[in-house]
Amino acid sequence: MKKSDEKKVKELVKTLEKHNEGYRRGMPTISDARYDELTEELRQIVPEHPFLGNVEPESFSNKVEIRHPKPMLSTEKAYTVDELERFVSRVEKEAKVLGIKDIEYRITPKLDGLAARDDGKIFATRGNGEVGYEISSAFAKGVIAVGGRGLGVGEIVCSQNYFNEHLSDVFEHPRNMVVGIVTSDNVNEASKQALQDEAIRFVPYSTLAKKVVNGEELVRDLWKIFDELWEQADYPLDGMVAEVTNTELQDTLGATAHHYRWQIAIKKKGESAVTTVKEIRWQVGRMGAVTPVMEVDPVPVSGATISNVTAHNAGMLRDHSIGKGAVIRIIRSGEVIPKLEEVIKPADSVELLTHCPSCNAELYWSNDFLKCPDFSCPARVEQRLEYWFKTLGNADWFGKKTIARLVKAGRKTLESVYEMGEEDFVKLDFGPIQSSNLAEAIYISRTKETDDWRFLAAFGIPDLGKADSRKFLGHFKLENVVDVKQEDLVDIHGFGDLTSHSVTKGIGAIKETILHMLAKNFNLRRTPLESDTQDISSPIVGKGIVFTGKMEQGSREDMQAMARKMGAKVQTSVTGKTNFLVCGSNVGAKKMEKARAKGVETMTESEFMGIVSED
Repeated sequence: MKKSDEKKVKELVKTLEKHNEGYRRGMPTISDARYDELTEELRQIVPEHPFLGNVEPESFSNKVEIRHPKPMLSTEKAYTVDELERFVSRVEKEAKVLGIKDIEYRITPKLDGLAARDDGKIFATRGNGEVGYEISSAFAKGVIAVGGRGLGVGEIVCSQNYFNEHLSDVFEHPRNMVVGIVTSDNVNEASKQALQDEAIRFVPYSTLAKKVVNGEELVRDLWKIFDELWEQADYPLDGMVAEVTNTELQDTLGATAHHYRWQIAIKKKGESAVTTVKEIRWQVGRMGAVTPVMEVDPVPVSGATISNVTAHNAGMLRDHSIGKGAVIRIIRSGEVIPKLEEVIKPADSVELLTHCPSCNAELYWSNDFLKCPDFSCPARVEQRLEYWFKTLGNADWFGKKTIARLVKAGRKTLESVYEMGEEDFVKLDFGPIQSSNLAEAIYISRTKETDDWRFLAAFGIPDLGKADSRKFLGHFKLENVVDVKQEDLVDIHGFGDLTSHSVTKGIGAIKETILHMLAKNFNLRRTPLESDTQDISSPIVGKGIVFTGKMEQGSREDMQAMARKMGAKVQTSVTGKTNFLVCGSNVGAKKMEKARAKGVETMTESEFMGIVSED
């Protein structure tokens, strides 16, 4: 080997080990795709390098080591149809030798969590593939075993919807939190709440949605299958896994020291590009998070010219030395704003804000986020007003520019905006037509029917999003919201000590605004109280129901409201607690198959209406 190659190999291995350590700690420093590229680069130079033959190790201190009865190996990866075709050809060549025909491949989502094995008694991480670490304490902390204990290999993950609504301003990625829960004796408050809300789960691979196809279908319909399965999962994913179903063929194909040869991970690799950071622009959110966006030299990626890249939080700039002049690799896999994939050349200096760019208040650190403490910060006010109209969802015209003009003119509260008439908008130099439209929009927002839980959620109270607002109003009337005490809320499933304190504190902070808006007599469709539904006699009382597709006898929300009034438990996705899947038009066959696989009864909209109309 050339000396130049020897140096390159050492650098590659050192780089891969560093990035792998960050990933195992729940703090990835580059994307999976870039990690795989570096791995393949090493393979091209030294195909037999020891690093390539080992499962990337993880190390948890103070945990008992457990030897796995069967190795938990990594997975071979394919990013293109050509790579997948080579896998299928290799499998079917071996099958032909054995005289096995009609080879089938089972495809399941590839979870992006912490791999583990549960035999009902021992719960252990993957470790180095041969030896893992005992983590049964995770169940005692509140991790939910989907399908029950003892279902074998799977991953610990967080509900993606829950993460997006409650935790995206606390953690950069769900995996960061999951690793922290498993490894730490002292779980932070945000993670405690997620555990209490049953959002952290061990998901055995055997419980995942799957599709079984032959080799021709696998290659031909790859991306169609990929999209179907991806859409159904409420967990962080980083691809799909295809595996041979025939156990005899599995045994013959065997494994390398690194992966099983009868299994392959399929990933979508977004197009990447290298560019230079020109400036860092800061944005202020309604909850006070001050987040950076990197302005970069324009570069074409996936058919679009990119000039802005999200940096997620200030901690990312700090930890990866990102600032003006940094050279970075970005990747775009369908996102409007691409993600940072790798820092190629750090900036000479990193400038982090000390004061809010909108109101100049002194910022403080919360985990990796910088936050503005001023509730009256103009940027936060704009975000809150925009959030109100967007969440209420029944009136247009109040976009970013309009709201910015109102706030600049001193209209900083809902009370002051809802006092405005057409003449008030004209005085602020809005044109006559726009002024008329804005005044009409305010009237429509009060008189056009909308759900009471949307009304409550629209206030933007911390830890009280749409789903929790509906749950809240299932126990308390909207008019009594301002009088609810923490001790009244804490016993409701999903509202623990932390959340109930946050919610009641948030309600108290804007009590007068809530009362003022209630006095406007909005046309609200009421959420039935659970106490009022207990005596309801209907065929769907207590049943878990999911509505999907386009409904003909009203909107989907109309159907959901009707079901709730009849005592049903309306859900947004099919789970083990779902009884009925009610299908309108344009429903994918896969969704119905998933429901049947879980033992959920599927029915048409007409069949459902026939049931609820029975005397």
